[in-house]
This record gives sequence, structure tokens and C-alpha cells, in this order.
Amino acid sequence: MFAPLVAAALATGAHAQSPASLPQDQKVRNVVLVHGAFVDGSGWRGVYDRLTARGYTVKIVQNPLTSLADDTAATTRILDGLTGPAILVGHSWGGTIITEAGAHDKVAGLVYVSALAPDAGETTAQQYKGYPAAANFAIDVSADGFGIVRPAKFQSAFAADLNDADAAFLRDSQLPIRMAAFETKLTKAAWRTRPSWAIIAREDQAFGKGMLQGMAKRIGARIVDVPGSHAVFTTQPAAVADVIDQAAREVSKAAQTRK
Repeated sequence: MFAPLVAAALATGAHAQSPASLPQDQKVRNVVLVHGAFVDGSGWRGVYDRLTARGYTVKIVQNPLTSLADDTAATTRILDGLTGPAILVGHSWGGTIITEAGAHDKVAGLVYVSALAPDAGETTAQQYKGYPAAANFAIDVSADGFGIVRPAKFQSAFAADLNDADAAFLRDSQLPIRMAAFETKLTKAAWRTRPSWAIIAREDQAFGKGMLQGMAKRIGARIVDVPGSHAVFTTQPAAVADVIDQAAREVSKAAQTRK
């Protein structure tokens, strides 16, 4: 889906300095990446390349985007197959998924990437209350209840830091989400029992002003601001990979200290 973006990420990675390998005694060596609405997992390619180069085992969930239960099951299926603990990462709607699925016993920490973070008993839609609407973000809903970002507003709302060609490709390859998923109440809130990090893209136009910061502060996440649009997981792979790496290292050190 992201062929032009993948090529750009690989070209950038070829010139990046190779990071040090993971310490042999580092406990958390798995990372699971969960995409959000309107896209698929291939947008994580740049993050994947950087983390695997450092020695992590990285799995990418492909969400059906048909319901919260279906998307959570897709993530749980990946977690079930891991050997050892993992950092669970979610972008946008993926934040809701990792909040629900992150109570899994193999999840050692959570990283929210410009992501939603409801509490148990709340819906995703409720997270928008009390914040101004995003000026350029609009969703077109089909007769059968699936939504995509309005094409005319896609680049400005979702991917303003992509060039026109790559933004058009992302726009025209959207994966629709069943809108009813946003109205489903969560049964778990993994951030209550797992350490959390929140990457906030400074130029994100998919959320109203203050919304990302408000959610991150409420869950007690360690906040990292980075430049970028809502597509930060694709456009800033080095910064995102660095935070995930930091989370894995800190969780591992904390586990060693408790021994």
C-alpha cells in the first residue's frame, strides 16, 4: 500500500548511522506495531527497519477495521505467538486497540503514537468531548457504515508533511473503518497497569487543539513531542523508533531492578 513511502524510508535508512545492538541482558526484545484507521500496517516500514536493525523482533498487526473486538483479536493473536515480553505500539485508533489488548500478560509497556487512549467503560468517540473539532478533518461515511477521510481534505488533515504524490497514494489507498467501532465501550484500560509513552506530533491536524496532550496527561504517559503530521508513524520513523527503543530499555531496566 505504501510503495512510494517505503522506498523513501529505505533510502533514508541507508544513510542513517547504525545504532548499537541490544544488550544481551535486555529482557524486552519484542515490539508489536498496531496501525490506526484508514491505513494498513505497511506504513510502519521505516520504524520496522530501524528496530529490527537494532536487534528487536518486530511484528505488525493488520487490523480488519471491522470492530473493536475484531481489531483487538488481531493484536491478541500476534501477542499470543511471541516468546517473551513486548512493547505494544498503537497509532491513532490503534491507541484504542492497545488500550484494550494491552492487558495481555506479554505486554510490558505501551507507546501511543498520536493515539487515542480511552478508559475502561468509555468509547473512543467520548475522547473528543470537551475539545474543539479539528478544522480540516472530515470523514465520509458510506451507506454500509464504513468511513474514510474525505479525499479533498486528506493531505491537509492527515499527511501534510508528505509530498503531493505520496499523500495522493495514501489518500487513494485508504482502508475504511466501520464507524460503529468508535461507539464501542472498552472493557480494559491497559495504561492503568502498564508504563506508557505518548508521542505527540506537533502539526497533527486530525485532533482538536490540546486533545492529544490531554489524553496523554490523563494516562500518566511520558510525553515526547516530535515534528510531524498525523502520519508521523510514517514520516518520522527515526523519532518513533527511538521512543519505542527507549521504552523497551527502561522497562527492561526496571524489571532487573525489581529482582
